Order: sequence, then C-alpha cells, then structure tokens
Amino acid sequence: MNKRFVMKCGGSTLAALPDSFFEDLRKLQQSGVRPVIVHGGGPAINETLASLGIESSFVNGLRVTTKEVLGVVEMVLAGRINKEIVRKIQAGGAQAIGLSGVDGRLIEAKPAANADEIGYVGEVTNVNAAVIEGVMAMDYIPVIAPIGIDGQGQSYNINADTAAGAVASFLGVEQMIVVTDVPGIMKTADGVKRVLPVVTVAEIEAMIESGEIYGGMIPKVRAAIQCIQGKVREVVIVSGEEPGVLSRAVLEGDIGTRVVLG
Repeated sequence: MNKRFVMKCGGSTLAALPDSFFEDLRKLQQSGVRPVIVHGGGPAINETLASLGIESSFVNGLRVTTKEVLGVVEMVLAGRINKEIVRKIQAGGAQAIGLSGVDGRLIEAKPAANADEIGYVGEVTNVNAAVIEGVMAMDYIPVIAPIGIDGQGQSYNINADTAAGAVASFLGVEQMIVVTDVPGIMKTADGVKRVLPVVTVAEIEAMIESGEIYGGMIPKVRAAIQCIQGKVREVVIVSGEEPGVLSRAVLEGDIGTRVVLG
C-alpha cells in the first residue's frame, strides 16, 4: 500500500491524545501508509509569551508577530512542541523525525500581504516536497512545525492550517485529516444532534450565518476550509479520542465530517 495523507493537529490537542491514537498511527505506518503531520501550538505560545511579559495580539485570527514574538514562536513550535510530538509517536512504537519549515528550506515563504499590520507572518510560496519524500522513504513520519523561510534567510510564522494545506497540495495529497477535540460538524434534527458525514463550504457558511455553527467551532471549520487548496479536494474533521480514528478516516472513510468544495 502506498497511500499518503497529511494530518493537521493543534499542539495542545496532540499532547492530550490517548496512547491508543499513537498505536493506531504505528499500525498505519507498518501497513505501508505514509502519514505526514503538521502541527500548531497556539496555547503554548500564548503561555510562554505571557510568562516572558510579551503582549499577544491578533488581526483576523493571525498572531501579530514582532521580531521578539517570532523568536518565541520558533522556540516553542520547532523546539518544545515538535519534540513532544516526536517523543509521543516514538513511545507508541512508530518512527518520527521532527522538522521545521526552515530545515532544508522545507517551507519557503514571503511576507503576508498585510505585513505592515501583522509583522513576520508568512505566505507559503513553495514546499520542498523532496525533503518530506526523503524522510518518508526512510520509514519515518515527518513532523513539521509551521515556520517558513525566505531567500534572504528570514524566518516567518505561518498559520498551521495554511501550512498543512500547502504541504498536502505540494505533495499531491487529495485528502487531509484535521484531528481536533470534536467528532465532526454537528447538526440538530428532530431534537437529536448528529455528525454530518459530508458538508460543502457553502453549507458551512450558511450554518455559521444561521448560528448552527458557533463559538469555538467557527475557527475549526474555517481552518478546514483554509486547507482546501491546490490539489486538496477534501478535509476530514475527526476527534482524536475515537478508537482507531486514523485507520477509519484513511482506510474506511466512515468517521467524522468530510468538508468538500462543492
């Protein structure tokens, strides 16, 4: 089997996942499936900035990244969170190598269009897929921290959802899995809340408008929509707590919510 998929997960979500999740990851890897993980780490960054007395601010959901903030973002994402995830994967019996987008110019970036407002936040211009392919060819799971680099060696903070979508697209992967703390997008019908198996981007916008999708679920679904770019045709939102969640999402397709363009 030579199936590949990209999984996006928040750093705090991954840290809280049960051991069975990482055992499932090992089984998939042993069966010949090639996972690639792109992670975030917003809560840990907030916590570290606060402990250092550095103020956090956001513009349209993107962290305003001064030079000082960028140093902390890179330290937390590429250092602490990345290695925590690698340790958990290896404790589950699989093999992993942690990378940031700076390594081997893995994620090339340029300043975001509104860089004057948000500072060192980058837009992905290229993903060096050969680096990821090389790591997978050695039977390791690439674990990628979303830091980008430009031709002058300047690093950038990249939104994890955007980075994951770009990695999937440049790898030519059509399906992306977003592991979160909810079983999918829920809809209430006849007084019963059920997970929607498939939902289009237009339907999501209508559900946000009507208030059916609200609160913390809004950024989750918007993040999924952001991942549908280039060759990525669908994003599956699943809960990492479900038994065998990755095997079911990748091999059986009977879990979570598939978000499709239309």
